[in-house]
Amino acid sequence: MTIAPNCTDAPVRRQPVLRHFRWAFVVTAAGLGLGALIGWHGSGTAGGAVSIFVICAVLAVLEISLSFDNAIVNANKLKTMRPEWQRRFLTWGILIAVFGMRIVFPLLIVVIAAGIGPWQALVLAATAPADYARIMQEAHLPIAAFGGTFLMMVGLTFFFDHEKDVHWVHWLECRMARSATVRGVEVALVLVLMLAFSRLLADDLRPTFVVASVWGLVTFLLVEALGGLLDARQGVVAGVARGGLGAFLYLEVLDASFSFDGVIGAFALSQNLFVIAIGLGIGAMYVRSMTIMLVERGTLAEYRFLEHGAFYAIIALSVVMYVQTVVHIPEVVTGLGGAVLIGVSLLSSIRWNRAQRS
Repeated sequence: MTIAPNCTDAPVRRQPVLRHFRWAFVVTAAGLGLGALIGWHGSGTAGGAVSIFVICAVLAVLEISLSFDNAIVNANKLKTMRPEWQRRFLTWGILIAVFGMRIVFPLLIVVIAAGIGPWQALVLAATAPADYARIMQEAHLPIAAFGGTFLMMVGLTFFFDHEKDVHWVHWLECRMARSATVRGVEVALVLVLMLAFSRLLADDLRPTFVVASVWGLVTFLLVEALGGLLDARQGVVAGVARGGLGAFLYLEVLDASFSFDGVIGAFALSQNLFVIAIGLGIGAMYVRSMTIMLVERGTLAEYRFLEHGAFYAIIALSVVMYVQTVVHIPEVVTGLGGAVLIGVSLLSSIRWNRAQRS
């Protein structure tokens, strides 16, 4: 699918909103049908089929609620990318997101944590789902520390930008933009928060949390540096550096970080790796469709504070991931929190647009 770049002056013919979701609807029907078949095969009853059908649907809704801010951030990055890289992200990227993060990633966690081979991990998922889920839960601490740190850097980098001139929470964002002239201020803030949260953990867990957090920080800095280097090598288009392979890699790592919490939390609803992959895969298709819609319809330009709400939601999610290393927070609360922040930013944008027209 081709996404018209925002920098052209030619008018873009908008598709009806539902057309953006046609492939998501197809995947939903196929996924829920496959989930019902898995339930029927496992239990031999209609009740079992309905149970797995419902679990897949709930997992899809959970993924959408947790990843709506991901769609906004993806759209923000995609609008600066060349059309061919937009297409690659929306095709290859979705395959990596669904199969890589929803199937391969949980298997790799078990491979590393249990010290077994990939095939043994797959057999364990199929034959002993309770043991597989237990290993996943035991790996939650380093995953939450890594993902929380990476996402916190993503959110703070948006606000600590001295060139940023559109502010939603004006008194706060103005100060953050001015503070961005201090080199590495967001890194220092993340390190302080990391050390503060580590003090809340037991002594035997603290080193794991700190090491995983540092790796999250290092990964963000490496992805930023590598992305800038790769995109710079691809030259300048119309006088403006445009995103290519570097931006693609950034979005893939970002999607992985968003997926950490959802993948781990999904085991509270089902211990079947394949059911989880179906439910979260359906949700990932809706995130892709929302991303396309936001770019093609110019929604981010039309609602000026929508990005702000998404990045506040990212920071909130990162803090929640840190807190979850100490106490459990239901995924429903996490999803609703992000949705509220985005909803409030949308209402603020609508009010601002009305004020400008009056």
